[in-house]
Amino acid sequence: MTGADAIVKCLENEGVEYVFGYPGVAICPFYNSILESPVQTVLIRTEQNAAHAASGLTRVSGKPGVCAVTSGPGATNVITGIATAFADSIPLICITGQVNSSLLGSDVFQEADITGAVESFVKYSYLVRDANDIPRIFKEAFHIANTGRRGPVLIDVPIDVQNAEVKKFVYPETVSMRTYKPTVKGNMVQIKKVVAELTRAKRPIICAGGGVLLSGAQEELLAFVEKHEIPVVSTMMGIGVMPTKHPLYFGMVGNNGKPYANRAMNESDLLLMVGARVADRAVNQPDLITNNKILVHIDVDPAEIGKNVGPSIPLVGDAKHIFEDFLLQDFTCEHKQWLETLKEYRKTMARKRTSNPAYVDPAGFITMLSEKMEDDGIYVADVGQNQIWSCGYHIVKKGRFLTTGGMGTMGYSIPAAMGAKLAQPERQVIAVCGDGSFQMSMMELATMRQHHVPAKIVVLKNNYLGMVREFQHYNYKDNYSVVDLSGSPDLEKLSSAYDMKFLRLENMDEANEKIDEFLKQDESVLMECIIDPMDLV
Repeated sequence: MTGADAIVKCLENEGVEYVFGYPGVAICPFYNSILESPVQTVLIRTEQNAAHAASGLTRVSGKPGVCAVTSGPGATNVITGIATAFADSIPLICITGQVNSSLLGSDVFQEADITGAVESFVKYSYLVRDANDIPRIFKEAFHIANTGRRGPVLIDVPIDVQNAEVKKFVYPETVSMRTYKPTVKGNMVQIKKVVAELTRAKRPIICAGGGVLLSGAQEELLAFVEKHEIPVVSTMMGIGVMPTKHPLYFGMVGNNGKPYANRAMNESDLLLMVGARVADRAVNQPDLITNNKILVHIDVDPAEIGKNVGPSIPLVGDAKHIFEDFLLQDFTCEHKQWLETLKEYRKTMARKRTSNPAYVDPAGFITMLSEKMEDDGIYVADVGQNQIWSCGYHIVKKGRFLTTGGMGTMGYSIPAAMGAKLAQPERQVIAVCGDGSFQMSMMELATMRQHHVPAKIVVLKNNYLGMVREFQHYNYKDNYSVVDLSGSPDLEKLSSAYDMKFLRLENMDEANEKIDEFLKQDESVLMECIIDPMDLV
């Protein structure tokens, strides 16, 4: 057995079904060995998207996605995808080929110090020196990626190590790392302190972040808030922790969130921040969430607690375990007037849009699309104006809302949708992007065609880099610079080139019929929606 064979065997032992990647000489031994394996390979068209596709698979399946690329430019190209996963705490295993061990540091053809380059964007990285270490390294990598605060792990494997003989392959059953023992169970003393504050609070609220979804704590959270009638808001990455129309859910907070959600968080007297970093897009004035209130910060990563704002009660642990413990506590809390106040805010503070009837109204379109989607459908939003409209108007029922929050990487939605569709092919998966972000990943239409991945794509087309144009509108008095997308491809011809069904919607008159046609197709469909170039989020 070679080192490459051992890598494949490790992936099989971990139950990996797909590897997304792009071959090159330095990773060829691995791709040769995987031919004999039931693990399927997906040829992505640019390496960054291999990490995005693995991310989409991970977020739907709960298992770390895997990508594998070659050395040098292959490895450096995947960095943005790794950084995107790291910012959102998505567990990935990223395998990179490397030049011969004896040549490391010689600046030979396609050599790049990838472990050094990704140091600030990975949870951990390995440079494999001995093929006999491969089983241990892979067991540790999967454990590190998918425990504690989840994140990507990179494994760099020189070509001679891939070709070297492994004397005896034994895949470890357990992992014991003296320096890595993440806390998942909450401290009971701290839990009881939180419960004591809940019994006293008159205006409690929970702000749920992406950590709730990563820990699979949606059911526990829902049971807890329904039992005690505690209102909930979410960060962008927390969208989907509860159904959008649940009476106790009051929307997304932050710069582009619901005004009534921000007001609810600011006016609360007890704020439970769960699985959220308290970052600037969700809380741009941290002092506002500490004034005149008790702040409880719950996170599996102790480094996040107190980083951006000082909590009254810190509580380290995994959200699922924390809410399981909360549910075991016997207490009552009374805040009916607070709920009535929040319902009134939701009714009176909802933003009202005036759309141009000559174009598709993105807000109305997204709402209509959401209502017609299957209950467990997966909606993948890209970055830009499309993301903000999606956050504000997509309706989550029993499905998932995926996007990139921490890094805000354009081009994420199409490869992530492919990964999600491969993970759960029976579910409806739709990518929604702008014409700018679409062109960052449109080469993946070839991947969808080659590997028969029937995800659907909506392009909100305004011929601008809309979010930057909007920023220039407000801050540079309509002095637009480098945001005009003239020269973009004809999407109908592009769809035809990839043998993909195409639909165009120019205004809302035919929206009902076109959305029905879009959703009923079993194969991939690209739908172009013409929106007002001057529309604002």
